[in-house]
Amino acid sequence: MLGVLWSLFNPLLMLAIYTLVFSVAFKARWDMGAEGRITFSIILFSGIIVHSFFAECITRAPGIITGHAGYVKKVVFPLEILVWMTTLSAALHFLISFVVLLIFCALSGTVIHPEIILLPLILLPLLLMTVGVCWIIASLGVYLRDLSQITAMFSTVSLFLAPIFYPTEGLPPNFQPLLYVNPITLPVVQLRELLLFGKPLNWEHWAVSLICGFIIFHFGYEWFQKTRKGFADVV
Repeated sequence: MLGVLWSLFNPLLMLAIYTLVFSVAFKARWDMGAEGRITFSIILFSGIIVHSFFAECITRAPGIITGHAGYVKKVVFPLEILVWMTTLSAALHFLISFVVLLIFCALSGTVIHPEIILLPLILLPLLLMTVGVCWIIASLGVYLRDLSQITAMFSTVSLFLAPIFYPTEGLPPNFQPLLYVNPITLPVVQLRELLLFGKPLNWEHWAVSLICGFIIFHFGYEWFQKTRKGFADVV
C-alpha cells in the first residue's frame, strides 16, 4: 500500500514544485489561451507522467540482472522477462498517475475529449522502444557497473529536451525537429492533443514511431540474447 501511495506522492510533489517554479517564478505560458495555473498544471502533469514512465524504466535497467543474480547462476530462467517486469511496474505507476490526472481534470471542469480512448495506441511505440532500450541497458549494466550514473543523467536530459515545461512552438523553427529525437516527445504531444485539445491523431507520425519502436525492440532483444552468455561469468 505504501508503494502505491509513493507512486501517487512522487509525481504530485514534482507537479507542485514544477508548477510553482515555471508558472510563477519563470512565468511560463502556452500560446493557446491556456493562461490559468490549473490548466498549466494539467498540461505539465500530462507530460511529467509520460517522462516518469520512461525514466523509471531506464534508471532501473542497469541493475535488473545484477539485482537478480540467483536467476542467472542457479536456475534456467528467461532473463528477458525481468525487463518486462520492470516496464509493467512502471506502466502501473503511469496508469495510477493518469487516473489522478483524469480526476483532476474532472474536478477542475476541464473538458476531457473522447479521443483519449486512443491512449494505448500512442503509448505502444514508446513501450516497444523502452523495452528494447532497457534490454540493451540491462545487458550493458552487467559489464559496466557505473552505467546507472549515465542513465540518471540521460533521464534528466530527456526531461528538459522534451516539450514538457514549454510548447514545441516556443523554440525556433530550426530547433523544433530536434525535439522529436527524444523518444518521449511525440507521446507527450499526442497525449495532450487527444486529451485536452481534441485533435485527431497524426497517423503518419504514429506509424513512423511504431516502426522505429519495433526496430529498437528487435535490436534490443537480439543484443540481450547475444550478450547474456557471459552474464554468469561476470555476475
